[in-house]
Order: sequence, then C-alpha cells, then structure tokens
Amino acid sequence: MAVPQTYKNHARFDPPFHYFVLLALLVNIGFAITAVVRHWPDHAHLYGWWVVMSVVLFVGFGKARAYALKAQDRIIRLEERLRMTALLSAADLAATHELTESQLVALRFASDAELPALAKRAVAEKLTNKQIKEAIQSWRPDYFRV
Repeated sequence: MAVPQTYKNHARFDPPFHYFVLLALLVNIGFAITAVVRHWPDHAHLYGWWVVMSVVLFVGFGKARAYALKAQDRIIRLEERLRMTALLSAADLAATHELTESQLVALRFASDAELPALAKRAVAEKLTNKQIKEAIQSWRPDYFRV
C-alpha cells in the first residue's frame, strides 16, 4: 500500500520527464557546446546551430510542462470554487474571491471540515501556499497531480 500523502511527501516528480527527458536534453546541450569548442572555427555555424536547437528543445519541453501544470491549476481552482460554494456561507464565499490561484491550489489539500476556517484565515492573514499547506491538520490527498 502506498504511503499516505502528507505535507512532507506531497511533491510529485514524473520520472520519465524529470529523470530522462530533462537529463537527455541537458546532456545534448553539453555535447553541442563541446562540439562548438572542439571544432571551432571549422564548423562553427553547424555546431552553433546545434547549440541553439538544443536550447530551443530544452525550453520547449519546459514550456510544454509548464502549460500542462497551468491547466491543472486552473482546473483545481474551478474545483475548489465549486467545493467552497457547497461548504461556505454566502458571506464567507464572497470573501474568498480575494484568494489567489496559488492559495486555492494549496487549499485543495484541506479536508471539508477545516476548509471554511482555513479559507477565511488565508484571506485574513494573506497566507502563502506553503503556510496554508503547513496549517492543514486533516490532509486530503491529491494523487492525480503530475
């Protein structure tokens, strides 16, 4: 059985991306720079272009991952707004519109019982996402985040 998710172990890594794709792209950049240095000036244009394309691929894969995470954050924000609509009074719900996306994403780990008080506290004290996560007593795991 998997270890229950908590604040200490909730960060997620995608091994194929973090340990294979990023590593291969970094090694590719290293090889490209080495080729430019070793073959300067004979094939400077060819190997210079290899460096440029290596950096483009690295940035491109990083942006693709960032876009996917941003889409997840938007969905989490929507889910939390819907959950708050069911759990909070109208006055408390109106106050939660001051919450930032980061705060809403952190609140997803709070149980239904502690969400109202923690959301109110997050607005009043302007808690960071880290402070919100540390304040959660009854952790609601999110195993689907990548």
